Amino acid sequence: QVQLVESGGGLVQPGGSLRLSCAASGSLFSPTVMAWYRQAPGPQRELVAVITSGGSTNYADSVRGRFTISRDNAKNTVYLQMNSLKPEDTAVYYCNARAAWAPVGSGSWGQGTQVTVSS
Repeated sequence: QVQLVESGGGLVQPGGSLRLSCAASGSLFSPTVMAWYRQAPGPQRELVAVITSGGSTNYADSVRGRFTISRDNAKNTVYLQMNSLKPEDTAVYYCNARAAWAPVGSGSWGQGTQVTVSS
């Protein structure tokens, strides 16, 4: 069982920055892919960024060039640096961890952290 705890959300003005953190504990599969998703009001959860255990990354088109995902394998922690934030980035952000061989969207989830971009 893997536990994920997110932190770092909050209220920020358009153009501002936030850094989200996700600390993982428990029985992590190796290798582990970690990702950030977000969900605005509605049923759809959007994949924002993903990082493999080797450090390869991928981003949604809507955040590429503004967001940076990184991880500290020694601390089992993944980060999401969010710059040039826009009101449309407002959502609950969720951390996800899965085994590299598992389907996208499977695995363990954190409880979510609210990010609100508003003036």
